[in-house]
Amino acid sequence: MTTEVNRSPERFGTVALLMGGQAAEREVSLKSGRAVLEALQRLGIAVTALDPDVTILERLRAGGYDRAFIMLHGRGGEDGQIQGALETIGVPYTGSGVLGSALGMDKYRCKLAWQGAGLPTAESVLVREAADLTAAAALGFPLMMKPVHEGSSIGMARVTSVAELEQAWHTARQFDGLVLAERWIDGIELTAAILGREALPLIRLETPHAFYDYDAKYRAESTRYHCPCGLAPEVETRLQALALAAFDAVGAHGWGRVDIMLDRTGQPFLLEINTVPGMTDHSLVPMAARAAGIDFDELVWRILETSVNRPR
Repeated sequence: MTTEVNRSPERFGTVALLMGGQAAEREVSLKSGRAVLEALQRLGIAVTALDPDVTILERLRAGGYDRAFIMLHGRGGEDGQIQGALETIGVPYTGSGVLGSALGMDKYRCKLAWQGAGLPTAESVLVREAADLTAAAALGFPLMMKPVHEGSSIGMARVTSVAELEQAWHTARQFDGLVLAERWIDGIELTAAILGREALPLIRLETPHAFYDYDAKYRAESTRYHCPCGLAPEVETRLQALALAAFDAVGAHGWGRVDIMLDRTGQPFLLEINTVPGMTDHSLVPMAARAAGIDFDELVWRILETSVNRPR
């Protein structure tokens, strides 16, 4: 049982909540950050919200903060950069460390790590230049095109022909010089929220869009979220174990989300990992937490606790 002293807000000292940043997911980060800020204030945590720029390390030093709550989505905040900077100045922080963050953000190398660990993930081709499109097309259509270092489905597209493939590559290149062409998996899309060493109840996603894109994630009212997910209990348990194995394989820590496709034969395929998931009113981790009996404030408290006794 958690002791009363461990539930004291003073144990965390002063907290810098990092939100916003300069990545393509800035607006989502600000929205997530505002929700977390309000929760921390309700919990009695001494918190200051900071929007990082080139002066962020000086501001952190000057503020004398005891720890950082990272609510930065995308590049600069979710890829190991801010994590490494915080370690350099000795400020503990929430969530995954440098390695787990970097691998989680890099879709290509994340898949390599999963493959090396013997975990299932769809066949893919890394597209660096136009000549690589031939190998991508050889995977067969349809395909999913993804910028390697973006989140929130930014720059992603489903393609069904060589002409669409080239156009989607040009679009994705606007966000990242490296693009991943991945075999399309037709089936059920699921997500597993990770909190500590536990995979929370799975959420099954349903959208009339071609896939769970940016609009379906953050704007559309037509997206449906099923939790309970409707799978047999033994299947859900097996997929939760797979999600934890995927989390561990890249060295992720504390909290996050693993996205999974279940094809029409029941075979699972790991899609992506998210080491700083959204915390907005449309976000999946708070939804899964509610299904597990964890309200938003308690979820925020437990995430903040990941900054204490971090693994080495």
